Amino acid sequence: MVNSRNFPAPPPPKSNLSGHFPPPPPTSTMVATAAVTYQLPPGQPSIGKLVQEAFDAGYSDVHVGVGEMPRFRNRGEIETTNYPETDLPTFMSWLHEVLSEAEIRTFQANLDFDGVTQYEFARVRINVFDSLYGYAMVMRLIPMQIATLEELRLPAVFRDVCHQHKGLILVTGPTGSGKSTTMAAMVDYMNKEMPRHIITIEDPIEFIHKSRRALIKHREVGSNTLKFDSALKAALREDPDVILVGEMRDRETVNTALKAAQTGHLVIGTLHTNSAVKTIERILNLFKPEEQAVMRVSLAESLVGIISQGLCRTTDGKRAAYHDILINTETVKDYVRDGKYDEIAPLMTDGEFDGMITMNKSLFALYQEGRITEETALELSPTTNEMAMMLRGKV
Repeated sequence: MVNSRNFPAPPPPKSNLSGHFPPPPPTSTMVATAAVTYQLPPGQPSIGKLVQEAFDAGYSDVHVGVGEMPRFRNRGEIETTNYPETDLPTFMSWLHEVLSEAEIRTFQANLDFDGVTQYEFARVRINVFDSLYGYAMVMRLIPMQIATLEELRLPAVFRDVCHQHKGLILVTGPTGSGKSTTMAAMVDYMNKEMPRHIITIEDPIEFIHKSRRALIKHREVGSNTLKFDSALKAALREDPDVILVGEMRDRETVNTALKAAQTGHLVIGTLHTNSAVKTIERILNLFKPEEQAVMRVSLAESLVGIISQGLCRTTDGKRAAYHDILINTETVKDYVRDGKYDEIAPLMTDGEFDGMITMNKSLFALYQEGRITEETALELSPTTNEMAMMLRGKV
C-alpha cells in the first residue's frame, strides 16, 4: 500500500503511476518519461551530476533523500554537501533519471527497490527505500576498471585459492567491506590466466567481466533468473568450472553451493560475517540441530578457505583491506568435522605457511608498514588486549 505521507492526493492529469506523484512545478530543467514529465527545481543538480562529482572525488556512495541535503561517503565517512535540501519533486526527477516506469511502479508497490544503472565512467548500484521523512536513495559507485590482486595488495594466498579446481571459497565481511571488489579481482585473475567457464549469479550484477582466456557468463537475479538457489541448481547443468554466488542468503542456497563444491566445481560466495570462525558457525546455524552433524562433514570436505575482510582508512587518506584468513588444512578439517571451533583460532595464528592470518596480525602488518596508526589498529581489532600487547612488542 502506498504511503500517503509521501504521495499527496492524486492530481487530475493522466498517469500510469495511478496519479500518486504530485504534479511537477513549472521550472526549466526537465526529465521526461513516456507517461509524465517531471521537472527539476532551480538550484538542484541532476543525479548524474552528483554521481559524476562523487566519482571524480573518489567517493564510494551517494546518499539522497527527501528532507535531507545530498551527502557522499568518503572512504568510510559520510560528508555533507552545499546543495539545498531535497524536496519531493527533486527526488522524483532523480528517480526518473535512473529508473524506468516499470521499476518505479515496483518501488511504489514494495517501497523498496534494488537495481543498477550505467554511466560512461561507472556502474551504479541503486537502492531506493521509504523512510520516516520520505523517500531516499543510496547509490554505490562501481568502477568500470577492475582492480587487480596486485593493485589491491592482496596476499599471495588469494592467487593460490583461485587455482583450486573444486571446493568452496567464502569471502565475508560487513556491508561496504570490499567483498565485491576482492571477488572481482579474483575472477579477473582467473579470466586472464585460466581457460575456465565462469558463471556469476548476482543481485544486481556489479563488476562486468569481458571473456578473455576464460568464458564468463553473468546472470542477474530478477532479470536473468528468479532466485539464487534456482540459478545455482541450473548452473550445474551449464558446464561450469567456477560459480560465483553474489550472496548466500539462506540454507537452500548454502546447501546447493556445498553440493556444487562436492561435485567438482569451484564455488565462490559471500556472507555477512566478521571472522572466519564465525562464518562456519553462521553456516551451520542455518540448519536444524539434527542436520548439523551431517552439514559439518559436508563443510569440512568442501571448504577451501574463508576470507573475512574489513576496510580501514590509511594514513595517506586512502583505504586498505585487512583480513582474517582460514585455509582448510587437514587439521582444520578435523576440527570443523568435530565442531571444535575454539581450537581453530590458534591454528590461524601459527598457520602463516599455509596462507592463514588473523585480523590482528593483518592490522599489525599495516601498522608496521606505516599505513595505519596505532589508534586505528586498536579501534578495528577484534581483541583489543592482544593488539595492545602486539603494539608494545610483548607478542
